[in-house]
Amino acid sequence: MNFATSDASHREVAEAPTVALKLLVAGGFGVGKTTLVGAISEIRPLRTEEDLTDASVGVDDTTGVERKSTTTVAMDFGRLTFSGGLRIYLFGTPGQERFWFMWDEMAYGATGAIVLADTRRLESSFASIDFFEQRSIPFVVAANCFEGAQRYSPEEIQDALDIGPGVPVVLCDVRQRESVKTVLVTLIEYVLRLTTAA
Repeated sequence: MNFATSDASHREVAEAPTVALKLLVAGGFGVGKTTLVGAISEIRPLRTEEDLTDASVGVDDTTGVERKSTTTVAMDFGRLTFSGGLRIYLFGTPGQERFWFMWDEMAYGATGAIVLADTRRLESSFASIDFFEQRSIPFVVAANCFEGAQRYSPEEIQDALDIGPGVPVVLCDVRQRESVKTVLVTLIEYVLRLTTAA
């Protein structure tokens, strides 16, 4: 699977995609969803980040991300075009519980999802996993490798999250475009395998 590289071919593909996929990026608060969308989007990503205020104290759980000063209040949006006419629309969900009511609307028509996980606080991934399992939306787990965090194998993460052996788990650095590409390709290939098997 190759990404469009030249500006001319990119414009050509951008004007007439043959296949468009809607993918969601979900996970707990502060796990890196906004960073992931920004690292891969070919357009300036839409962000709805706002400063955390005193009003969120006692409402939002900032355990493990105490230094985070902003939060996504609606969604992140980015776009990526592959050579051959495949275009991906990425929607990053808000991570805080008070904004979960928007997830159903965002999930409408989604082809698949990335559950972004922080191995220092895996419990923040369970809500996303449950959401996609209940709606039969295929997903992969991408463990964002934060600096200084203990490293675990994909198999260990799979066991800790209690997900089926067929669900791909990949390690990634959401700041790195190539790493995010690997996550997207893994998800698309997984969705294609499920579609072919059905």
